[in-house]
Amino acid sequence: MPKYKLEYLWLDGYQPVPNLRGKTKIVSEAPKSVEDCPMWGFDGSSTQQADGSSSDCMLKPVALYPDAARENGFIVMCEVMLPDGAPHPSNGRATIADDEGAWFGLEQEYFLYQDGRPLGWPEEGYPNPQGEYYTGVGYANVGDVAREIVEQHLELCLEAGINHEGINAEVAKGQWEFQVFAKGSKKCADDMWVARYLLMRLCESYKVDVNWHCKPFSGDWNGSGMHTNFSTTHMREVGGEDYFKKLMDAFEKNCEEHIAAYGPENHLRLTGLHETQSIDKFSWGVADRGASIRVPHSFVNDGYKGYLEDRRPNSQGDPYQICSRVLKTIAEVPTS
Repeated sequence: MPKYKLEYLWLDGYQPVPNLRGKTKIVSEAPKSVEDCPMWGFDGSSTQQADGSSSDCMLKPVALYPDAARENGFIVMCEVMLPDGAPHPSNGRATIADDEGAWFGLEQEYFLYQDGRPLGWPEEGYPNPQGEYYTGVGYANVGDVAREIVEQHLELCLEAGINHEGINAEVAKGQWEFQVFAKGSKKCADDMWVARYLLMRLCESYKVDVNWHCKPFSGDWNGSGMHTNFSTTHMREVGGEDYFKKLMDAFEKNCEEHIAAYGPENHLRLTGLHETQSIDKFSWGVADRGASIRVPHSFVNDGYKGYLEDRRPNSQGDPYQICSRVLKTIAEVPTS
């Protein structure tokens, strides 16, 4: 009789951003849905989530994914709960309002690192200035094994049912991006955390690390973001210029709250250079990649309906916190 491997994933209590944790549960039957995955416990005192004198924390399964890299394997994304069933204070997912009409698209940039420097960089000094690396092709632009890694990651994500919308080499050498889209207020963030896990686990076999930091080194190099595309049912079906301007007023009013939720050390990236707005300013602009909010031409042409892109979230940010903050601000704007 076969056994099945369920990799329970959760976020720990480290600050300013959580780390992924995982452990494997062996079961005798393959789960058909997340409802078939039981609650499970762990030692919260080892993950900054409990004191040693009362260390039990609970894992509540919230999403199930096939794991193509393990025979009879599944990935179980979990929320961390207290023993009494309440969400743990570190549980950012529990702060996201339930809204099936909310759609998110997250663009995850990252660097592949080996021996303390980006993959493909010389042992000393710097590679040629950025320019030819973005969507680049060829060994000089891509370097060792990077494309092999990102292609395998893409396949693992697709096998898991994660809706990748694309991958590409990014502006700096050793920098890459993948994009995930999902309908529902929580699913895209779930999928992004699992996609991150799959990438980090894959890179273990190459002795390569994933550097999520938004500006891992200084100089004339693009930092890493996690541009967040978002819409609600009202934005897609009703919209209107008046509603849009009120929405932008709300985003400007809550600028500090957004920055606090969008990942650590963002001041290193949001400088007003390298396709960013300054961290202490808020702006929006049609097709403006130097604005806080980029407004697509299609949004304006369709009567201010559709989706918007917040370009401030950084690559190391917690997708749960980012999506939660976006929806909180949208909820402040009346729709009638």
